[in-house]
Parts: sequence; C-alpha cells; structure tokens
Amino acid sequence: MTLARQHQIQVVAHRGASEDAPEHTLAAYKKAVDDGADALECDVRLTADGHLVCVHDRRVNRTSNGRGAVSALELADLAALDFGSWKRHHDEALEGEGPDWEGSAGADTSVLTLERLLELVAESNASGRQVRLAIETKHPTRWAGQVEERLLMLLKRFGLDAPPAEGPSPVRVMSFSARSLHRVRAASPTLPTVYLMQFVSPRHRDGRLPPGVRIAGPALRIVRNHPGYVAKLKRAGHQVHVWTVNEPEDVELCAELGVDAIITNRPRQVLTQLDRLGLR
Repeated sequence: MTLARQHQIQVVAHRGASEDAPEHTLAAYKKAVDDGADALECDVRLTADGHLVCVHDRRVNRTSNGRGAVSALELADLAALDFGSWKRHHDEALEGEGPDWEGSAGADTSVLTLERLLELVAESNASGRQVRLAIETKHPTRWAGQVEERLLMLLKRFGLDAPPAEGPSPVRVMSFSARSLHRVRAASPTLPTVYLMQFVSPRHRDGRLPPGVRIAGPALRIVRNHPGYVAKLKRAGHQVHVWTVNEPEDVELCAELGVDAIITNRPRQVLTQLDRLGLR
C-alpha cells in the first residue's frame, strides 16, 4: 500500500492502555504513558456531589463490583468500589492467566477522578514527557451543562482552559453532543473541540462540522465504509481523529487516508506499526 502522504500520526490511548489494564484506571493511564502514547483519552461524568470521574458507562455495573448510576453516587461511594477485578476475571476467562497489571492495586485500580488524571499528565510533562489529554463529555446526563462548567473550572485550576489560539493545545474536549461543544467554545474559545460521530448525518456529509469545531472524530466504521469522507473533512480544513482503531489493517487504512490521530486500546502496538510505516 502506498501512503497518501508522509506525516506523523498522533497515537491516543483510549481509556488508557485499556487492552492491557482496566479501562479508566490509573494503572491503564500509567501504562499508556510508559508505552509512549502521545495523548490519553478519557470519558468524564459528574457524581452526585460534583466531582468529575473517568467512567464511560452511565452505570458502574460493567466496570466495577458495584451498581448504580454515576450521577446518583457520591465520590466516596465510588471510591469504595473495585474497578479492576472485572478485567482480571475477563482476561483469565479468555487466556487462562493473569494480566501484566495484576500487581497494581489500591489507588491504581480504584475510581479515577479527572483531577488525578490531570495530575498524572502534569507529572509526565514535568519530567520532559509531553502527553496531551482528550476529554470526552458524556451526554445525556441529569447534570446537563454542569458537566462543562465543572470541567472548565478544573482545567482553569491547572492553567489549561485557555491555550494559545495558534499551536498545539495540551487538552481538547470531545463529545457526541454539539451542545456540549458549544458550551465549551462559548466559555473558552481557544480550547480545541472534537465532534464525535457514530454515523454521518446529512448536514455533515459534505465535510462540515458544528460551528467552531475544527476536529472531526468519526468512528472507524465510517472510515471503513466511506473512506472518501476523510478527504472531504480535510478539504473543509478539519483534522480527523478516528476511534477505535486496534487492528493492523485498520491502522494502515488510517495511515493511507492521512488521518491526524488514531485512538486505540493498543497504543504500544500501534506506535510500533507506525514506526515501521515511517510515520513516527
């Protein structure tokens, strides 16, 4: 396969190195940093007492030993849960052996707050390892716009809410909700936003995105079924960040199409493949 153009593709660790460690745990993000990921991706939800935590599902049932909606639980309730053992049991069922992260315990596999993840990124960057963060707001939720309000307040505490208009930003905000991205842009116009798509609506088929959004986040299914859509987005002046790309043939397809970022559960493997393709 002939690559469309030589460029560096950013490798983004989806919920951390989530194939190797439990998603959205400190263990998964530490491994992603160690693996060399360019950026870390997380989903955020607001607890009943106003804390942003990194949990994908509306309820904690799948990824912990507890039950209930994140929005109805307080941080102390979530902190009492185990967010790691489900992954160990899952991997043992598949492979008959324990995972590499089995020694991680306590804080590394308990619920992760966005504040702690921001601290990890700051620690990595202070040591000379430049890591970016892609934060996805999950909607719908009973807390609506409070999610974005709390997110921007937290980013401001870390000095990340108003990056320079030109040049790379250490943080970007992603969502399937155009309204969520509008709230972010209204409060922090220079913070990059990513419009995530499971399918392409008629209004966006020509490459347009919601007003002010400059990065498209199409699902891999869209890219597979409509590879020409990436070129439409590029002609419209947008970056393209594709999720979730795990298989070698899909990595090669994304490279051929000239996407800007690959969001993957397997950052180490994708980085190795891109090295071989000369895109790192």
